[in-house]
Amino acid sequence: MTAAGEKPVRVGVFGLLGSGNLGNDGSLEAVLGYLRAEHPEAVVDALCGGPEAVTARFGIPATRMHWNRAEYRTASRVGAIASKGLGKLVDVFRTAAWVRRHDVVIVPGMGVLEATLPLRPWGFPYSLFLLCASGRLLGTRVALVSVGAAEIRNRPTRALVRWSARLAAYRSYRDAQSRDAMRAMGVDTTHDEVYPDLAFSLPTPPAGAPSGSPGPVCLGVMDFHGGNDDRARAEEIHRRYLDGTIRFVRVLVEEGRPVRLLTGDDCDGAVVAAILDAVDSPLVTAAEPASLADLMKEMAAADSVVAVRYHNLICALKTGTPVLALCYAAKSDALMARMGLGAYCHPAREVDADRLLEQFRALEKNSADLRQTLAERNLDAARQLDEQFTALTAALFPTADHMHAHARQESP
Repeated sequence: MTAAGEKPVRVGVFGLLGSGNLGNDGSLEAVLGYLRAEHPEAVVDALCGGPEAVTARFGIPATRMHWNRAEYRTASRVGAIASKGLGKLVDVFRTAAWVRRHDVVIVPGMGVLEATLPLRPWGFPYSLFLLCASGRLLGTRVALVSVGAAEIRNRPTRALVRWSARLAAYRSYRDAQSRDAMRAMGVDTTHDEVYPDLAFSLPTPPAGAPSGSPGPVCLGVMDFHGGNDDRARAEEIHRRYLDGTIRFVRVLVEEGRPVRLLTGDDCDGAVVAAILDAVDSPLVTAAEPASLADLMKEMAAADSVVAVRYHNLICALKTGTPVLALCYAAKSDALMARMGLGAYCHPAREVDADRLLEQFRALEKNSADLRQTLAERNLDAARQLDEQFTALTAALFPTADHMHAHARQESP
């Protein structure tokens, strides 16, 4: 509670939120859950990619991150290029004005310090730099909480990401290799901690009842074309991924297994359509998840999961459902190893349907042991995230932390 006459803490949340990516929105949901539980007096709003969606779903005021509404469309005409350039200048002042209204700004999870998917330096990396620089100049604490990071080769992107991290008042990472990557890029990580991804703090649906026979398989898909360094062979990578996935689905259908297709971003719908077109069977159906909770409900009812997107993997792991990961970045391998499933990884850039099926058979054969392992690892992840939120309160809400401690001392 806020003391009489004391202004409530003003907290901003920042990121590509409300833009159709379920993982990003799940990270926001986790931070809002923490704020509502530990700091109910805080006044919260967002600067984000999809303000209307964020307000509709989470009930907080939200402002568009970019002045130029066509920020993420390719500009070819002179007018569009000029509008983008003007937008970059206007966003300097818009971002600073927004930051100035807050005591604290939280960037909730997400891979904000990496470029494992195609990324232009003057897109999100520039926006993040404006945020962190504004925070440092205006005295607003900016926290990068359980974020993902990776070494970046592109020089402009690398410089923007490095300076964003340096200017933040608080940093924590979702795996050790993210911290190592920032250290390698010249950031002092001496006081930075590693905690599980924020999505591990979300509620888990009850597990489905065992079917007694081979049950459904959830297949998390992705409109995957490689990463920043794969632009020259993006279509080749996509075709190999799609062909291997379709072959895998065909074999499961021939064996009478129901396959449930799941997305993690609006753009994944094209892959779902391609699979349904190629495998014409009533056993193959598609869900339309609107949140990580929807994904978890689907996965909790499945025997096994095969998934690409990072947060699809987290949803499967969190429900305790054995999962085989199609890994497109080292973060996926690290996550699987951390949860005890390091043997069940397959390269997303080089999908081999025969090898994928072989790994899938091994996954299902060891299902009972894997479920026990996941139950233990999930308990540990929950404990570590409790520690993360305690550390966050101490770093960002020192007054509130002191008040809570004082109240505990005075309580009988």
